[in-house]
Amino acid sequence: MKLASYVLEGRASFGAIEDGKVFDLGRRIGARFPDLRALVAGEAYEEAKRAIRGASPDASIEHIAFLPVIPNPGKIFCVGLNYEEHVQETKRDKSENPSIFVRWPESQVGHRQPMLMPRESTQFDYEGEIAVVIGRGGRRIRKEDALSHVAGYSCYHDGSVRDWQRHTTQWTPGKNFVATGGFGPWMVTRDEIPDGTKLELTTRLNGQVMQHADTSMMIFTIPVVIQYISTFTPLAPGDVIATGTPGGVGSRRNPPVWMKPGDSVEVEVSRVGTLVNPIARD
Repeated sequence: MKLASYVLEGRASFGAIEDGKVFDLGRRIGARFPDLRALVAGEAYEEAKRAIRGASPDASIEHIAFLPVIPNPGKIFCVGLNYEEHVQETKRDKSENPSIFVRWPESQVGHRQPMLMPRESTQFDYEGEIAVVIGRGGRRIRKEDALSHVAGYSCYHDGSVRDWQRHTTQWTPGKNFVATGGFGPWMVTRDEIPDGTKLELTTRLNGQVMQHADTSMMIFTIPVVIQYISTFTPLAPGDVIATGTPGGVGSRRNPPVWMKPGDSVEVEVSRVGTLVNPIARD
C-alpha cells in the first residue's frame, strides 16, 4: 500500500493512495487509529485494506495538502557519510560505525510544500535520501531481524543549511531550521518491496540530475543502521531513519550550487515515488 498523511477539506487525516486517488482511512477507521503513526504501531494494514475494498475514492491527490508521511514521529535519525562518493567529496575518513544525527519534526514538510531558505543563510544545500519508517519497535535489534521491524520506505530531502552546520563540529543547527527538509509523498509498505531489493535514488534540481546512486552503494546497510541505532536507544513505531545522501551535493561542487527561492527539487526513489518541494524564502 501507499500510505500518506495530508489535510483534506481543512481536516488532518491519512489514507491510501491508488492511481492518483485518495481513500481516506481517517474517516473510515480513525476512531481506532487516529493517525498514520497509530496505524503503523497497530500493524493494521489488512484492516486498512478491508476498509477501502470496493470503496469510492474520497479525493484526488490534487485536492489534498500533503503532510510529512509521519507528521508526529517520536524520533528522526539521519545517517551521515553513508556513500563512498560522498565520503570522498567531503574529504573525510571512513568511520567504523555509522555517523548519526537527529532532526526535529518541525524541520520537515510534506510533498509539494515549500522548503524554506532561512534568512540567516544563503548556503541552502540539497541532500536526497531514502527514508525508512519503523513498524515494530525494539531495543538491540539483531541485524538479521532488522528488516522485520520496517513498516515501509519513503523519499527524504535532508535540506542542509551548510554555514550553520559548520559553525562547530556538531551538525544539529544546520539540520533543524524550520521547514528545511522534505518527507514524502507517501510510504510504500514493506510487503510491496521485497527484502534485498536494490532501490535507486535520484535527486534533481530544476530538472537537472545532481545525485544518483542505489542502496548497493551504501557503506552501512539498512539492517546495520537499525542494529546500531537500536543499541543505544529503543526504536518505536513511526520513528524515521533517513539513510544518507550520495555524492553530488551542492556544497562540494566548483563553484558551489545552492538552492534558492524559485527552485524546485525532486527526490525520486525507485518503487516508491517522487518527492517534490519548491524552495521559498523564510
